[in-house]
Amino acid sequence: MPIHDQGYRRYAGRREAHGRTWLVIARAGIMERLRERKFLGLLLVAWLPFLVRSVQLYIASNYAQTAQFLGPTPALFKEFLQQQGIFVFFITMYVGSGLIANDRRANALQIYLSKPLTRVDYVVGKLTTLLVFLIGVTWLPGILLLLIQMMFAGNLTFLKANLYLFPAITAYAAVAVLVASFCMLALSSLSKSRRFVAVMYAGLIFFTAAMYQALRGITGSQAWLFISPGDVLDVIADRIFRSAGESAAQFWVALVVVALLLGGSVFVLERRVRGVEVVT
Repeated sequence: MPIHDQGYRRYAGRREAHGRTWLVIARAGIMERLRERKFLGLLLVAWLPFLVRSVQLYIASNYAQTAQFLGPTPALFKEFLQQQGIFVFFITMYVGSGLIANDRRANALQIYLSKPLTRVDYVVGKLTTLLVFLIGVTWLPGILLLLIQMMFAGNLTFLKANLYLFPAITAYAAVAVLVASFCMLALSSLSKSRRFVAVMYAGLIFFTAAMYQALRGITGSQAWLFISPGDVLDVIADRIFRSAGESAAQFWVALVVVALLLGGSVFVLERRVRGVEVVT
Protein backbone atom coordinates (compact mmCIF):
# COMPACT_ATOMS: atom_id res chain seq x y z
CA MET A 1 0.00 0.00 0.00
CA PRO A 2 1.55 3.33 -1.01
CA ILE A 3 2.25 5.84 1.71
CA HIS A 4 1.47 9.46 0.86
CA ASP A 5 3.33 12.32 2.45
CA GLN A 6 0.85 14.39 4.44
CA GLY A 7 3.34 17.15 5.16
CA TYR A 8 3.25 20.79 4.03
CA ARG A 9 2.88 21.40 0.32
CA ARG A 10 3.68 24.75 -1.22
CA TYR A 11 0.71 26.36 -2.98
CA ALA A 12 1.33 26.28 -6.73
CA GLY A 13 -1.80 28.09 -7.90
CA ARG A 14 -2.32 31.68 -8.94
CA ARG A 15 -1.91 34.26 -6.19
CA GLU A 16 -4.24 37.26 -6.22
CA ALA A 17 -2.85 40.64 -5.30
CA HIS A 18 -3.72 42.01 -1.88
CA GLY A 19 -6.54 44.55 -1.78
CA ARG A 20 -8.61 42.92 -4.51
CA THR A 21 -10.52 40.40 -2.42
CA TRP A 22 -13.59 42.66 -2.40
CA LEU A 23 -13.94 42.01 -6.13
CA VAL A 24 -14.78 38.36 -5.43
CA ILE A 25 -17.68 39.34 -3.17
CA ALA A 26 -18.91 42.01 -5.59
CA ARG A 27 -18.71 39.68 -8.60
CA ALA A 28 -20.56 36.91 -6.80
CA GLY A 29 -23.33 39.28 -5.65
CA ILE A 30 -23.79 40.79 -9.10
CA MET A 31 -23.88 37.45 -10.90
CA GLU A 32 -26.33 36.04 -8.36
CA ARG A 33 -28.81 38.83 -9.10
CA LEU A 34 -28.33 38.65 -12.87
CA ARG A 35 -29.46 35.00 -12.76
CA GLU A 36 -32.86 36.03 -11.40
CA ARG A 37 -35.50 36.68 -14.05
CA LYS A 38 -37.59 38.83 -11.74
CA PHE A 39 -34.70 41.16 -11.14
CA LEU A 40 -33.84 41.33 -14.84
CA GLY A 41 -37.47 42.29 -15.45
CA LEU A 42 -37.15 45.06 -12.87
CA LEU A 43 -34.05 46.39 -14.62
CA LEU A 44 -35.85 46.40 -17.97
CA VAL A 45 -38.79 48.33 -16.49
CA ALA A 46 -36.32 50.80 -14.95
CA TRP A 47 -35.06 51.63 -18.46
CA LEU A 48 -38.53 52.34 -19.89
CA PRO A 49 -38.44 56.05 -18.85
CA PHE A 50 -35.17 56.34 -20.77
CA LEU A 51 -36.85 55.01 -23.91
CA VAL A 52 -39.77 57.42 -23.45
CA ARG A 53 -37.42 60.40 -23.03
CA SER A 54 -35.41 59.27 -26.08
CA VAL A 55 -38.56 59.23 -28.21
CA GLN A 56 -39.42 62.68 -26.85
CA LEU A 57 -36.02 64.05 -27.89
CA TYR A 58 -36.32 62.41 -31.31
CA ILE A 59 -39.70 64.01 -31.95
CA ALA A 60 -38.46 67.42 -30.76
CA SER A 61 -35.43 67.21 -33.06
CA ASN A 62 -37.36 66.17 -36.17
CA TYR A 63 -40.58 68.13 -35.80
CA ALA A 64 -39.94 71.82 -35.19
CA GLN A 65 -43.51 72.51 -34.09
CA THR A 66 -43.01 70.26 -31.04
CA ALA A 67 -39.65 71.67 -29.98
CA GLN A 68 -41.22 74.31 -27.75
CA PHE A 69 -42.83 71.85 -25.33
CA LEU A 70 -40.82 68.65 -26.01
CA GLY A 71 -37.39 70.15 -26.59
CA PRO A 72 -34.44 69.43 -24.28
CA THR A 73 -33.97 71.57 -21.19
CA PRO A 74 -31.84 71.14 -18.05
CA ALA A 75 -35.10 70.52 -16.15
CA LEU A 76 -35.78 67.49 -18.36
CA PHE A 77 -32.62 65.76 -17.12
CA LYS A 78 -33.29 66.70 -13.51
CA GLU A 79 -36.86 65.37 -13.71
CA PHE A 80 -35.63 62.19 -15.37
CA LEU A 81 -33.18 61.45 -12.57
CA GLN A 82 -35.76 62.26 -9.92
CA GLN A 83 -38.26 59.94 -11.59
CA GLN A 84 -35.64 57.20 -11.51
CA GLY A 85 -35.77 57.53 -7.74
CA ILE A 86 -38.66 55.08 -7.56
CA PHE A 87 -36.52 52.43 -9.30
CA VAL A 88 -33.60 53.26 -7.03
CA PHE A 89 -35.95 52.51 -4.14
CA PHE A 90 -37.11 49.14 -5.47
CA ILE A 91 -33.65 47.99 -6.60
CA THR A 92 -32.15 49.04 -3.28
CA MET A 93 -34.74 46.97 -1.42
CA TYR A 94 -34.47 43.98 -3.74
CA VAL A 95 -30.68 43.80 -3.86
CA GLY A 96 -29.61 45.45 -0.64
CA SER A 97 -31.97 44.16 2.04
CA GLY A 98 -30.28 40.77 2.26
CA LEU A 99 -26.68 41.72 1.51
CA ILE A 100 -25.58 41.48 5.14
CA ALA A 101 -28.79 40.20 6.79
CA ASN A 102 -28.57 36.90 4.91
CA ASP A 103 -24.96 36.41 6.00
CA ARG A 104 -25.87 37.15 9.60
CA ARG A 105 -28.78 34.69 9.48
CA ALA A 106 -26.49 31.96 8.10
CA ASN A 107 -23.65 32.92 10.49
CA ALA A 108 -21.48 33.48 7.43
CA LEU A 109 -19.69 36.54 8.77
CA GLN A 110 -17.44 34.25 10.79
CA ILE A 111 -16.48 32.43 7.60
CA TYR A 112 -15.93 35.61 5.58
CA LEU A 113 -13.81 37.32 8.21
CA SER A 114 -11.80 34.19 9.07
CA LYS A 115 -10.20 34.37 5.64
CA PRO A 116 -7.56 36.92 4.57
CA LEU A 117 -10.44 39.37 4.19
CA THR A 118 -10.84 42.56 6.19
CA ARG A 119 -14.08 44.20 7.24
CA VAL A 120 -13.38 46.96 4.73
CA ASP A 121 -13.05 44.40 1.92
CA TYR A 122 -16.31 42.77 2.96
CA VAL A 123 -18.26 46.04 3.15
CA VAL A 124 -16.80 47.40 -0.10
CA GLY A 125 -17.66 44.18 -1.90
CA LYS A 126 -21.26 44.26 -0.67
CA LEU A 127 -21.53 47.98 -1.37
CA THR A 128 -20.21 47.57 -4.92
CA THR A 129 -22.87 44.96 -5.63
CA LEU A 130 -25.60 47.52 -4.96
CA LEU A 131 -23.76 50.50 -6.48
CA VAL A 132 -23.35 48.80 -9.85
CA PHE A 133 -27.09 48.31 -10.31
CA LEU A 134 -28.06 51.74 -8.97
CA ILE A 135 -25.55 53.52 -11.21
CA GLY A 136 -26.99 51.48 -14.07
CA VAL A 137 -30.44 53.07 -13.64
CA THR A 138 -29.35 56.64 -12.77
CA TRP A 139 -26.03 57.93 -14.04
CA LEU A 140 -25.73 55.64 -17.08
CA PRO A 141 -29.15 56.42 -18.66
CA GLY A 142 -28.76 60.09 -17.72
CA ILE A 143 -25.47 60.43 -19.60
CA LEU A 144 -26.78 58.35 -22.51
CA LEU A 145 -29.81 60.63 -22.73
CA LEU A 146 -27.53 63.64 -23.05
CA LEU A 147 -25.50 61.92 -25.77
CA ILE A 148 -28.66 60.91 -27.62
CA GLN A 149 -29.85 64.53 -27.58
CA MET A 150 -26.60 65.55 -29.27
CA MET A 151 -26.96 62.77 -31.84
CA PHE A 152 -30.57 63.61 -32.71
CA ALA A 153 -29.88 67.35 -32.87
CA GLY A 154 -26.80 66.88 -35.04
CA ASN A 155 -24.99 69.73 -33.28
CA LEU A 156 -23.51 70.77 -29.95
CA THR A 157 -25.64 73.87 -29.42
CA PHE A 158 -27.56 72.56 -26.41
CA LEU A 159 -24.45 71.02 -24.85
CA LYS A 160 -22.41 74.22 -25.20
CA ALA A 161 -25.19 76.19 -23.53
CA ASN A 162 -25.51 73.64 -20.72
CA LEU A 163 -22.04 72.18 -20.35
CA TYR A 164 -22.57 71.79 -16.61
CA LEU A 165 -25.05 68.96 -17.21
CA PHE A 166 -22.31 66.33 -17.37
CA PRO A 167 -20.99 67.08 -13.85
CA ALA A 168 -24.54 67.81 -12.63
CA ILE A 169 -25.83 64.39 -13.67
CA THR A 170 -22.75 62.73 -12.18
CA ALA A 171 -22.93 64.66 -8.90
CA TYR A 172 -26.64 64.09 -8.30
CA ALA A 173 -26.47 60.40 -9.25
CA ALA A 174 -23.49 59.95 -6.92
CA VAL A 175 -25.27 61.55 -3.95
CA ALA A 176 -28.53 59.64 -4.51
CA VAL A 177 -26.82 56.30 -5.06
CA LEU A 178 -24.38 56.61 -2.15
CA VAL A 179 -27.09 57.64 0.32
CA ALA A 180 -29.36 54.77 -0.71
CA SER A 181 -26.54 52.21 -0.71
CA PHE A 182 -24.95 53.13 2.61
CA CYS A 183 -28.27 53.47 4.43
CA MET A 184 -29.52 50.12 3.15
CA LEU A 185 -26.26 48.36 3.97
CA ALA A 186 -26.32 49.77 7.50
CA LEU A 187 -29.93 48.66 7.98
CA SER A 188 -29.11 45.22 6.58
CA SER A 189 -26.43 44.82 9.24
CA LEU A 190 -28.96 45.42 12.02
CA SER A 191 -31.16 42.38 11.39
CA LYS A 192 -31.11 38.78 10.25
CA SER A 193 -34.37 39.19 8.33
CA ARG A 194 -34.23 40.79 4.89
CA ARG A 195 -37.97 41.42 5.03
CA PHE A 196 -37.64 43.42 8.23
CA VAL A 197 -34.75 45.35 6.66
CA ALA A 198 -36.94 46.19 3.65
CA VAL A 199 -39.68 47.44 5.98
CA MET A 200 -37.19 49.62 7.86
CA TYR A 201 -35.89 51.11 4.62
CA ALA A 202 -39.42 51.80 3.35
CA GLY A 203 -40.17 53.54 6.63
CA LEU A 204 -37.01 55.61 6.34
CA ILE A 205 -38.12 56.89 2.94
CA PHE A 206 -41.92 57.16 3.10
CA PHE A 207 -42.65 57.69 6.80
CA THR A 208 -40.12 60.51 7.08
CA ALA A 209 -41.51 62.15 3.93
CA ALA A 210 -45.04 62.02 5.35
CA MET A 211 -43.83 63.43 8.67
CA TYR A 212 -42.05 66.29 6.92
CA GLN A 213 -45.12 67.21 4.87
CA ALA A 214 -47.33 67.05 7.97
CA LEU A 215 -45.01 69.20 10.09
CA ARG A 216 -44.52 71.61 7.21
CA GLY A 217 -48.26 71.99 6.83
CA ILE A 218 -48.85 72.45 10.56
CA THR A 219 -46.03 74.89 11.28
CA GLY A 220 -45.73 76.52 7.86
CA SER A 221 -41.97 76.11 8.15
CA GLN A 222 -39.51 74.19 5.98
CA ALA A 223 -37.10 73.80 8.89
CA TRP A 224 -38.15 70.15 9.24
CA LEU A 225 -36.45 69.30 5.97
CA PHE A 226 -33.69 67.40 7.76
CA ILE A 227 -36.01 64.51 8.73
CA SER A 228 -36.82 63.49 5.13
CA PRO A 229 -33.98 62.04 2.99
CA GLY A 230 -36.15 62.17 -0.14
CA ASP A 231 -36.84 65.88 0.19
CA VAL A 232 -33.20 66.50 1.03
CA LEU A 233 -32.24 64.99 -2.33
CA ASP A 234 -34.79 67.23 -4.08
CA VAL A 235 -33.17 70.33 -2.56
CA ILE A 236 -29.75 69.14 -3.71
CA ALA A 237 -31.11 68.45 -7.21
CA ASP A 238 -32.50 71.99 -7.46
CA ARG A 239 -29.12 73.48 -6.64
CA ILE A 240 -27.05 71.13 -8.81
CA PHE A 241 -29.27 71.66 -11.87
CA ARG A 242 -29.58 75.40 -11.20
CA SER A 243 -33.33 75.30 -10.78
CA ALA A 244 -35.33 77.86 -8.84
CA GLY A 245 -35.83 75.96 -5.65
CA GLU A 246 -35.05 76.16 -1.97
CA SER A 247 -32.88 78.75 -0.27
CA ALA A 248 -29.10 78.52 0.10
CA ALA A 249 -29.53 77.81 3.82
CA GLN A 250 -31.65 74.76 3.08
CA PHE A 251 -29.08 73.54 0.58
CA TRP A 252 -26.41 73.56 3.27
CA VAL A 253 -28.79 71.83 5.67
CA ALA A 254 -29.34 69.18 3.00
CA LEU A 255 -25.59 68.65 2.61
CA VAL A 256 -25.21 68.27 6.38
CA VAL A 257 -28.03 65.69 6.43
CA VAL A 258 -26.34 63.72 3.64
CA ALA A 259 -23.04 63.80 5.52
CA LEU A 260 -24.76 62.62 8.72
CA LEU A 261 -26.53 59.77 6.89
CA LEU A 262 -23.29 58.57 5.34
CA GLY A 263 -21.32 59.00 8.55
CA GLY A 264 -23.99 57.29 10.63
CA SER A 265 -24.14 54.38 8.19
CA VAL A 266 -20.36 53.93 8.32
CA PHE A 267 -20.50 53.99 12.13
CA VAL A 268 -23.22 51.31 12.22
CA LEU A 269 -21.32 49.12 9.75
CA GLU A 270 -18.12 49.46 11.76
CA ARG A 271 -19.99 48.30 14.87
CA ARG A 272 -22.06 45.51 13.33
CA VAL A 273 -19.67 43.90 10.85
CA ARG A 274 -17.25 42.10 13.11
CA GLY A 275 -15.64 38.70 13.13
CA VAL A 276 -15.91 36.32 16.05
CA GLU A 277 -12.87 36.12 18.24
CA VAL A 278 -11.99 32.55 19.08
CA VAL A 279 -10.37 32.11 22.48
CA THR A 280 -8.47 28.89 23.15
